[in-house]
Amino acid sequence: MNTGGGPGPVIDAHHHVWDLSVRAQPWLDQDGLGPLRRNYSMADLEPQAAAAGITATVVVQTVIEPGETPDLLALAAAHHLVAGVVGWVDLASPGVADAIAGLLERPGAQYLAGIRHPVLAEPDAGWLARPAVLRGLAAVAEAGLAYDVVCSPAQLPAAVTAATALPQLTFVLDHLGNPEGDEPGDGPWAGAVRALAGLPNTVGKLSGVLSEAFQVRGAAPAGPDRGALDPLVLRYFDTALTAFGPDRLMYGSDWPPCTLTSSYADVLTAARLLTGGLSAAEQAAVFGETARRVYGLARSGPA
Repeated sequence: MNTGGGPGPVIDAHHHVWDLSVRAQPWLDQDGLGPLRRNYSMADLEPQAAAAGITATVVVQTVIEPGETPDLLALAAAHHLVAGVVGWVDLASPGVADAIAGLLERPGAQYLAGIRHPVLAEPDAGWLARPAVLRGLAAVAEAGLAYDVVCSPAQLPAAVTAATALPQLTFVLDHLGNPEGDEPGDGPWAGAVRALAGLPNTVGKLSGVLSEAFQVRGAAPAGPDRGALDPLVLRYFDTALTAFGPDRLMYGSDWPPCTLTSSYADVLTAARLLTGGLSAAEQAAVFGETARRVYGLARSGPA
C-alpha cells in the first residue's frame, strides 16, 4: 500500500461515518453510490489512518437531521483520532442560536468545530444569500465556529455574497467547490473560486477531487510523479492554490465516498504529489496547520 510519504503529521480534515441501522442516509439513493450503502465506522477508518500517518481527523455531517451532530460529538469524545466535528443545524430557523447553544451543552461539545448544510440539495442557487440563512450564519460566527460550504459551481456566487456579508465568519469551501468537467481557466467555477478566495475569511478544502487524481482509477502507479495525475485535477488544484495560497488550503480525504474510485492511501498520495513543489512550511499548512487554526481543534496530534 502506498502511504503517501511526505514529512510531518497529517490531519484529515474531512471524512464521514454512518450506521444505517441508526439513521437513513437518503443521499446514498443516488445512482452510482450503491457500494457505499453499508455501515462505515471509526473501526474501519482507524487502521487505514494509522498506516497513512494521520494523527487527527475532522468528521463531517451527512444528513439534514438534528440527532446526528450529538452522536458525532459523542464519537469524538470516544475516539482519540477525532479532533473536530462539523455538524448541522437548521440555519434558516429562528431558533438557530438556541440550537447551537444546545449542542455546546452536549457531552463532547469541545469538539464542535463548525457547521455545514448540504447546499447541494437546495434547488435555489441563491440559498446561501437568503436573509434568513445569513442570520443563521451570523449565529454560527457568534458561537466561534466555522462554516463548511458544500455546493455546486452554480451556487458559488451566493457563497461569495454570504462571505462578503459576514467577514467575521470563516467559510471553508469543501471539495474546492465541486468543479465539473473540462472548464477553461476563466470559466464560471474558476471565476467564482477566485472571487471567494479574494475574501480573507475563506479557506479551500483539498478534498473530493483527489479520488479522481490518478488516470488509472483506484490505484496509484508505482513510483508516481505529478505527471501521473489527471490533467483536470491538476488544473483544479493549481487554480485553487493560486487563488487561496497554501496557508488557506487544507487536506481532507472525503472517506468513505473517496473509495468509489480510490483507496484512502492513494488519496493522500495524490495530495502529496499535487503539493510536492511547495516548501516544507507550506506543505505543513496544507496537511495540518490550516485545519488546526481554522477549526480550533481540541486535539490534533503533535504540533
